[in-house]
Amino acid sequence: MTAPVFLVDALPVGPSAVLDGAEGRHAATVRRIAVGESLSLTDGVGGLAECTVTEAGRDALALTVLRRSQLDPPQPRLVVVQALPKGDRGPLAVELMTELGVDEIIPWAAARCEARWPADRVERGLSRWRAAARTAAKQARRTWLPVIAAPASTREVCSVLAGSATGIVLYEHASRPLTSVSLPGTGDVVLVVGPEGGLTEGEVTAFRAAGARSVRLGPTVLRTSTAGAAALAALGAASGRWS
Repeated sequence: MTAPVFLVDALPVGPSAVLDGAEGRHAATVRRIAVGESLSLTDGVGGLAECTVTEAGRDALALTVLRRSQLDPPQPRLVVVQALPKGDRGPLAVELMTELGVDEIIPWAAARCEARWPADRVERGLSRWRAAARTAAKQARRTWLPVIAAPASTREVCSVLAGSATGIVLYEHASRPLTSVSLPGTGDVVLVVGPEGGLTEGEVTAFRAAGARSVRLGPTVLRTSTAGAAALAALGAASGRWS
């Protein structure tokens, strides 16, 4: 089994380190990592320090740093524009997409979204999504955390699509399957996931005008909270990121 990963603000620069704070308590108390066991530290932007535990306390671990590395971000970059799901399905969608390799998630209040983020609740919504991404990134042993961007309007989503290497819109009435899309080796692949009520014709038209291709994911219609993850699995395999 691969070593567990813990997030730190900055990687240690010397031969030893201390993992304390919330991550240290989780490692020592919840995971009960013992002397002699291995773990990795990451700064979430590609930095990785492989360590072994030399001393275990109640709330912290003393570490010896064995190796350091700086990993390049995976390519192509996978960006998902996620229509706002209801309740806990939002963090669930973020969790699943993070585990499956998303690099950026852009919340989007589509016309048919039942969920809304009023101005006074945007920060709360973003905080929940970022916490879900952080936890899932650790579970998936990721060294690059996904970006949870500020909510975007439909016009802003069009701008993101126009600037991408490839823009894809999941649309249940499309005839072309997702698996038929040719993916670039680098740049942003932007995927739009609509709400439970589906995309409006106006949204689909606007996205196509921005250069996006509308595709169907498969023979069934998935929830908005799972469609992005299913599509990312297909894109991960097709792009070579999973090879």
